[in-house]
Amino acid sequence: MAMTRENGQEQPYAGGKLKFRFPFVHYRIEYQDFVQGAILSCVPLGITAAMVKVLDIPIEVAVLMVVINNFLYLLHTSFGDPSVAGWITAGIPLYISYLTGFEAGPDRIKALIALQVLVGLIFLVLGLTGITRYVIKHFPISMRAGILLGAGFASLMRIFDPGQPFIGKMPVAFLVAGFLSFFVLFSHRALAFRAKYGWFAWIASFGIAPGFVAGYIVGLFTGEIKPPTGMFDHFVIQAPVGEMLESFSAIGLGMPSAGMWGAAISLAIVAYVLAFGDILVLEALIDDSNKARPDEKISFDVSRNHIITAIRNIVEGIHMPYLPLCGPQWTGGQALVVNRYKHATPDQEPSYWGGATSIFWGMSIAMVFHPWVQLILPAKMIGFGLTLLIQGYLCVYIAFAMCQDNVQRGIAGVMGAVLVSANYVKLWGSPFWSGPTMSLIIGAILFFSLEYKSGKDEKAEA
Repeated sequence: MAMTRENGQEQPYAGGKLKFRFPFVHYRIEYQDFVQGAILSCVPLGITAAMVKVLDIPIEVAVLMVVINNFLYLLHTSFGDPSVAGWITAGIPLYISYLTGFEAGPDRIKALIALQVLVGLIFLVLGLTGITRYVIKHFPISMRAGILLGAGFASLMRIFDPGQPFIGKMPVAFLVAGFLSFFVLFSHRALAFRAKYGWFAWIASFGIAPGFVAGYIVGLFTGEIKPPTGMFDHFVIQAPVGEMLESFSAIGLGMPSAGMWGAAISLAIVAYVLAFGDILVLEALIDDSNKARPDEKISFDVSRNHIITAIRNIVEGIHMPYLPLCGPQWTGGQALVVNRYKHATPDQEPSYWGGATSIFWGMSIAMVFHPWVQLILPAKMIGFGLTLLIQGYLCVYIAFAMCQDNVQRGIAGVMGAVLVSANYVKLWGSPFWSGPTMSLIIGAILFFSLEYKSGKDEKAEA
């Protein structure tokens, strides 16, 4: 039995300021989130194809890197940060473009080492100094909402783009999975069913899992999904740790040259700008959770989040440079955890930390077992697409709820559109002037032009 808390207070923890929480002691394992995580284990494995192609890494080493990275996500929820962590996803095309400018082999690996360590150092400096905490505290509501809208639009546009492998390649299977997941998670009728029927409440507690299973089965019948193969070739994944450290790390290859460090600086800054949007989304989702469940106080400290993200990037950068880099939040997974927590009673889910940590216990442990991975992989795009759908829906409605007047709504809408559309081009041929940067600049111009009121303005109105 996990330790209990006083109503409205934080869940108990150990370690003083570290806020260490241990499973079964400070939170219970939520088997529903564990199952959701196991199903979504196919999503992080999707990056292995790019790692093999761009970095010339053997698939066994690439899979090992993904598994280690996933276990490191647990640093956040184990040490008091409520983030369901992830990649700095929006920058992946930029990282690939940057890396292909170096000769394939050790030079390309060293270029990635330089980039990832620099990203880690940026997070570390900003986390230790508290600069980001000050910026976020004074960040305008309209601009927060704009970033949320942009994140929501970007997710939904990918889903309904016929060129993407969701509606485009598995329309029947994905639409069935999407409809059932939305009905279970968001329908007013489903909320009534939860209260009336115990069996429905139990099914609904699994979040997207019922929709995923239904979509998988339909896809097998329609031929949109191929049956799994090679399930019993191995029981557990291979773990070539020695090869990884010797051939694909700073330990075996040495540190990057001064020129590589210099070349990576601008892209490292871009990666942080991209991650800044994820931090704002995380803060909004945690705030939404606190409003929905006043029985527990969930504390989010952006400096703690930054320091843990820095540790992940620096450790991985030296030992196993990781192509998608380490970001402060995975919005899709965060949305799933937050949504289940919000709609659960304290008896059904006593603490946020149980769900937020269990999703990664489930995902990380599941990826160790080869048969499970092979079973889930054929429907990986259903799992990935469902997280994008949920992410898009929650980001959009939270953004609208944040805005207090039409000026804020207008600024948010323009920012959201700029963030999405500007991602298709690079102004002046530089990755720095892509969607997130342009969105922040235009949002700031609109805020100070249309919304900002100085002390003199407020006195005049009074």
